Amino acid sequence: MRSIDILQLQLSKIELQIRKHFNLMLLTANLNQQPWNSTFPTLILLKKCKSLSDINQIHARLLTTGFIKNTFLTTKIILSFSTSLQAPLIEFARYIFFRHHAFEFNEKEEEEKDPFLWNAIIKTYSHGRDPKEALWLVSLMLENGAFADKFTLSLVLKACSRAGLVKEGMQVHGLLKKLELGSDLFLQNCLISLYVKCGYLVGARLLFDRMPKRDSVTYNSMIDGYVKGGRIDLARAVFDCIPLEERNLISWNSLISGYAQFEDGISVAWQLFEKMPERDLISWNSMIDGCVKCGRMEDAQALFDTMPNRDIVSWANMIDGYAKNGRVDIARCFFDEMPERDVVACNAMMGGYLQNGYCVEALGIFYGMQSDGNFSPDNATLLIALSAIAQLGHIEKGIAIHCYIEEIGFSLDGRLGVALIDMYSKCGSIENAMMLFENIKEKSVDHWNAIIGGLAIHGLGELAFDFLMEMKRMRVEPDDITFIGILHACGHAGLVKEGMMCFELMRRVYKVEPKLQHYGCMVDILGRAGHMEEARHFVQEMPVEPNDVIWRSLLSACKTHESFNVGQPVAENLIRLDSPSPSSYVLVSNMYAGLGKWSDVRKVRAMMKGKNLKKIPGCSWIELEGLVHAFFVQDKSHPEITEIHSIINDQFRA
Repeated sequence: MRSIDILQLQLSKIELQIRKHFNLMLLTANLNQQPWNSTFPTLILLKKCKSLSDINQIHARLLTTGFIKNTFLTTKIILSFSTSLQAPLIEFARYIFFRHHAFEFNEKEEEEKDPFLWNAIIKTYSHGRDPKEALWLVSLMLENGAFADKFTLSLVLKACSRAGLVKEGMQVHGLLKKLELGSDLFLQNCLISLYVKCGYLVGARLLFDRMPKRDSVTYNSMIDGYVKGGRIDLARAVFDCIPLEERNLISWNSLISGYAQFEDGISVAWQLFEKMPERDLISWNSMIDGCVKCGRMEDAQALFDTMPNRDIVSWANMIDGYAKNGRVDIARCFFDEMPERDVVACNAMMGGYLQNGYCVEALGIFYGMQSDGNFSPDNATLLIALSAIAQLGHIEKGIAIHCYIEEIGFSLDGRLGVALIDMYSKCGSIENAMMLFENIKEKSVDHWNAIIGGLAIHGLGELAFDFLMEMKRMRVEPDDITFIGILHACGHAGLVKEGMMCFELMRRVYKVEPKLQHYGCMVDILGRAGHMEEARHFVQEMPVEPNDVIWRSLLSACKTHESFNVGQPVAENLIRLDSPSPSSYVLVSNMYAGLGKWSDVRKVRAMMKGKNLKKIPGCSWIELEGLVHAFFVQDKSHPEITEIHSIINDQFRA
């Protein structure tokens, strides 16, 4: 037997013996029988730890025996937390670092200057939820006289990259030059990766051009940056200058995915795909994804049928593609045929159902995930579920998801908080929406937009306007979505003067250029208030061409206020636009009927029939005992429709 095999056998025996006595070693207060004075058993125990409790017990024993002074062991304990995203674990690592080594044992000057332990805690924070803390630790490290080595600086650059801190990254770049590490290939690649991820492509290119030596990582980072920045031409130029020995699958896949993102480039992506010396799953999936995004489902299906191996991403791409093309039935077949599923596949199917108006089915996938228990919902899952609930108005289910989010510990400072505010607003509970909004500590402009939109739905225009003033006081810069919400609120509340003032504020004070939606809101404000001539004049003076939505809004107001003299030319404009919406033709038909022009009514109805356009029936949802019942106009499919009609008739008689 080889000596290495003998050593591995002995290590396995020792590990088995230590694990056998794990609890005895940790829980026995009296360690006189077997003093804990060896590094090797401790390392094995650390490797076997499954929880904070296990690591905590090891740390306690090292502390009581004085063996915590071992820099190597302390570092290993801290590194045990380096891949954790849980704040308590990271804080515990910080406690160990500061309490038991960095200051308590700083009488050893050589330990104080050794970057090994510092690197451990910096790595923990650079991988955690707050990578900015890693920068503070580095500055503290330098203040305490410790030496920042190559590994330290790479961790700082990765932390800057994760936090999007390009200015701080540039300062580290200057430090590299000062420490004469500016020409180190590994650190230069870290810098390029940072600049690329932060969108600072000019800085990345300057560094790239000055590098005396490059490797595949360098080239691939630049290609990836240009692809994500929408400069596929520059990405191709970098690809073409890669030496053959440095050109690898990552290079090919990055360029192919770049070309496959838009319809004009899919043919080039095909050419590159055919030229590839070898392909992997990413290559096939990139092509399928490109075909899906361009609506070329036949090509996507051909690739899917041809590829030698498939993974969950392959299936999810097909589900997403068919769902976006309105073929939810085919998407569901793919979903049911998947050999295994993950949260990405479930999200694709849920998203497909939601896009096509099948909210109940989307929630069915969500509750199926929870009952199976094979994997947990992620942020995207919860966002889709909340959107479906908002459309259904099913507040009890929304509250249940809110409780689940709180229990799991997901932050409400991001999109989940926005989705919850939107859900409560659309489910009729503006009080809950406002309470949630007030409890969110770090509010972004999206949170403000959500609550303003909710106030608009509930006709609380004056309060929505007050929120705009509060944004100004809190130094939150409103965006174009903010003003859409404010204008909607003014329209629903009949606040014409305030709406006009808000429109002017948007342009002159906040320098937000009005879009079609803003003009549409103004037409709606004037139309709802019955100011038909002002509304028509506003549309005529618009600097952009009005679309069918704006003409439809104006025509609807004309019908409501019986302003047929304004409505007739509006109806003619709407017909000329050849709108794909059935409601446009229904409005025009009703306008002609109001004018008594029955021949024109017949013409419009004939146009609808020729275009195969049908009026979408109105739908209402009622929540009863945890179930949502949908009712369409003239729909008699409900199993208890006879009893329902009987009760309604009794109510009318009463």
